[in-house]
Amino acid sequence: MTSFEALFEEYQQWLTIEKGRSRATIEAYRRDLGGLASWMKRKKLELDALREEDLEHYFNELRESKRASSTVARAVAAVRGFFAYLVDEAHLDVDPSARLKGGRRGRTLPKPLAEEEIVKLLDSIPSTSAVDLRDRALLELLYGTGARVSEVVGLALGDLDFDEELVLLMGKGAKQRLVPMGATLEQALVDYLGPGGRGTLLATTKSSKVFLNTRGGPLSRQGIDVVIHKRALHVGIERTRISAHVFRHSCATHMLAHGADIRVVQELLGHASIATTQLYTAVSINTLQREYENAHPRAHD
Repeated sequence: MTSFEALFEEYQQWLTIEKGRSRATIEAYRRDLGGLASWMKRKKLELDALREEDLEHYFNELRESKRASSTVARAVAAVRGFFAYLVDEAHLDVDPSARLKGGRRGRTLPKPLAEEEIVKLLDSIPSTSAVDLRDRALLELLYGTGARVSEVVGLALGDLDFDEELVLLMGKGAKQRLVPMGATLEQALVDYLGPGGRGTLLATTKSSKVFLNTRGGPLSRQGIDVVIHKRALHVGIERTRISAHVFRHSCATHMLAHGADIRVVQELLGHASIATTQLYTAVSINTLQREYENAHPRAHD
């Protein structure tokens, strides 16, 4: 398994780029998680073998060392966030921090973009260069399929089936799923894969990946973040409000708002449990309540 230090570096990049966390916050996370890493080393514990009981023991030691309750609470939050990330990214199968004393980690409701914002963003991308065509196809794919950023990074040309209008995605745990290729996404991909598009980005060593950087290599997770933030800035969407994951949230929330069955959305997103998909239902309900209160004449006294 990848080392604790390497995984934390990856997590730090995610906190910086996707979550927009400050340097001070990341330094606090580094201290908190560094403390856990040192303790694990002394106890000769490996990350993928860590149990809930081990974490309980670690935090009890912190409390017994007369650490302030706020310091311990912050460390618990840092550890929970780290392990949640590792599970989300399929580095771990089980989150040993999920049932730590103090209650389960709260699940923040996703904050999707409004449909009008998505449309404005996608329609703002011109078709004047290969990079423009790539960026349009990339964002159409993220929104049109609800794919995870890791699934988009790994997408190969052979995963696109234009005859059946399907996209093959490789999800967590190497689980494959087929998702529909909507008409708008299909056209964006055809334009990108056609003359003046992807072919002009290819390097001497040809890559089979769908999305390429300007040097001809596969577009990385960080590269996708740069594309998203650049295009969002152009239409006035703050970088703290948007990421690849926000496109996924928006896809699910908008489909449910338009009457899609929750089981269909679960299948589209590749959720193992429908409980995860139900988070988006809560978002839809919140939107419904807000619109009702704004519009119904008898919603208020």
